[in-house]
Amino acid sequence: MTLSHRIVRIALPLPRPRLFDYLAGPEARPEVGHCVRLPFGPGEKTGVIVAIDPPDALPVEKLKPILELLAEIPPLPAQWLALTQFAARYYQHPLGEVISAALPPGIRRAVKLPRDDDPWLATTADGRAALSEAKRITKALAAVEAVQAAGARRRSQLLNDLEGDASGAIREARNKGWLEVVARAGEREPIGALTLNEAQADAVSAVNASAGSFKPFLLFGVTGSGKTEVYLHQIAHALAAGKQALMLVPEIGLTPQLMERVASRFPGANLVSLHSGMADGARSLGFVQALKGEADIVLGTRLSVFVPLPRLGLIVIDEEHDASFKQQDGLRYSARDLAVWRANYEKLPIVLGSATPSLETWLHAEAKRYTRLDLPLPAVADKPPSLRRIDTRRVKLDNGLSPGLIEGIRTRIARGEQSLVFLNRRGYAPVIACPQCNWISACPHCSANMVFHAADRSLRCHHCGHEGRVPHICPGCGNQDLHAFGRGTQRLEERLREHFPEARIERVDRDAVRTPAQWEEVRGRIEAREIDVLVGTQMLAKGHDFPMLTLVGIVGADAGLYAADYRAPERLFQQLMQVAGRSGRGELPGEVLVQTEFPEHPLYEHLARRDYPGFAKRELAERKLAGFPPYGFHAVLRAEAPELDTAVAFLQQARAAAEALQSPVRLFDVVPMRLVRKARLERAQLVIECDTRPGLQAMLTELMPLLYALKLTKDLRWHIDVDPGEL
Repeated sequence: MTLSHRIVRIALPLPRPRLFDYLAGPEARPEVGHCVRLPFGPGEKTGVIVAIDPPDALPVEKLKPILELLAEIPPLPAQWLALTQFAARYYQHPLGEVISAALPPGIRRAVKLPRDDDPWLATTADGRAALSEAKRITKALAAVEAVQAAGARRRSQLLNDLEGDASGAIREARNKGWLEVVARAGEREPIGALTLNEAQADAVSAVNASAGSFKPFLLFGVTGSGKTEVYLHQIAHALAAGKQALMLVPEIGLTPQLMERVASRFPGANLVSLHSGMADGARSLGFVQALKGEADIVLGTRLSVFVPLPRLGLIVIDEEHDASFKQQDGLRYSARDLAVWRANYEKLPIVLGSATPSLETWLHAEAKRYTRLDLPLPAVADKPPSLRRIDTRRVKLDNGLSPGLIEGIRTRIARGEQSLVFLNRRGYAPVIACPQCNWISACPHCSANMVFHAADRSLRCHHCGHEGRVPHICPGCGNQDLHAFGRGTQRLEERLREHFPEARIERVDRDAVRTPAQWEEVRGRIEAREIDVLVGTQMLAKGHDFPMLTLVGIVGADAGLYAADYRAPERLFQQLMQVAGRSGRGELPGEVLVQTEFPEHPLYEHLARRDYPGFAKRELAERKLAGFPPYGFHAVLRAEAPELDTAVAFLQQARAAAEALQSPVRLFDVVPMRLVRKARLERAQLVIECDTRPGLQAMLTELMPLLYALKLTKDLRWHIDVDPGEL
């Protein structure tokens, strides 16, 4: 093979586990990990080189040349490729699609990187001299002074810090040679650190002592115990050693608040935020900064687990139990589990923090595979909030509100404190129905009901997004007396306004707050005490700190007690603990009121005592008897088609192929999914169970080629979900 004919093997985003060979000219200088643009069929695609001159390559005369190497993007490192290759093997997904999912959309489309208009600025010798000799501080010198005081700063940070015409002052300082653009931050000393209590200090010391080696930690801290402060001290230690830190959070809504806190703590660090709510260009730019080693801290949601970090020294996963760390379409990966694998592969510590860990993580800690670090006391409040159960069998509810909850809200309003009423169901009512002929507002495309939204008199399906108007008369019998049954956050908000017309009441759910900017505006008004009562869903349950919020009322919790999903009790306990933790986070005492028809249920008993270990012990015992995770391992093969029979027939073929392998797995019957119809497609599934993870993986590795070989009808789609979030 001459240098004029280099063969490159490319992973392309296609739904089959196949790699493709192309030719690279001598001027290209290809390397493994390079992103390339190439011809494919009638169009073009972007892929990544995974091998050069493979011994089993096709003859040169049969290969097409690539179009270009994407020179703006350095080659993706070997550690990054290893992570994507593991994800492809474990989740039984084509490597090309895994790599595509791991790259930002802009890079996938080979869009040119935007110009970085937010450079790092540092003082020059001339700037320092001008500052020391000045008799008065001009606006330009004020910019120099701000940079000199804190080390190199982002231009955006300076614009926030300076008063008046900050842009003009920065421009003048640069024109005079007092400030210069530098490649990265220089100063990285933390500022504003809080004093740690003994448990926090012990946790920081334990993690710092493991730097440079793989060691997983469970940071088990009650809500408000100061887990974030522990993370920041651990990040400071990593930065001081010249390493990068990766911190994953479950929700986009948490990143602005946390970004603000991290940025103020590390003013000289290059902090990059990555999440799906960002513009494509900004995501690509942050990804490449991390790849080049220019990012010191990456803060993001689950997709950030794939960010390449050549100097990575620490991974932190906040609220590690959260279900949003599991991707529910495409590559169905768990960011938490991939992060643990990555920490092991790259030999570095990983901290998984939670007040209510997943049962898988808790069992790892009980078995000493993870080191448990306990934070048993609130960091600010003198004691955790009190929790009282209101037996709704014995009191009359007013549109879901008990007299005790109404009186509790009235007391807080009178004291100038804030209250939160939590109901994890948005909309006005779950269904509109006709009492005469039993017509209900069913979705025409799903086996689910459309939810009534009173604000615009609409019906919406929360599964497929279909919308319609509320009919004036019953479509079934013409009856004009249609009723709204059940309640959602809109109905609670309406009733609370009737009870407290003088109060400032705000609803916070996906209908009222759709963007991070809207949430930031609401959060600012909460902190400014411009809101008395919040009515919301799980958007308000996670990670928010409002010192004046002293009462939390929980409505409609019982729905999760007897759900079909075996994980429902675990998720209910986690959710209630989280939302209860919003109360009493400052110096004022907090109270939590849980309305329930089952006050003696063991889950509520453990909740009242804040006894997660007791709850986990009970749940794990039940899981062990049933063979459910973490004592058993599952994969679910799902299929969907316009007709249910088509999906079932494919899964029955798949089941027969799996049976022929004579593997030590258990194959359940092919059944329709609980939500059998979604977005006009009928859905069915086949559950595969095994007592060991290696046994399940070995069987799936044999089964997948057989599935790809099956002849499919044109309108059928299927996927495999390893370690599913629900069965």
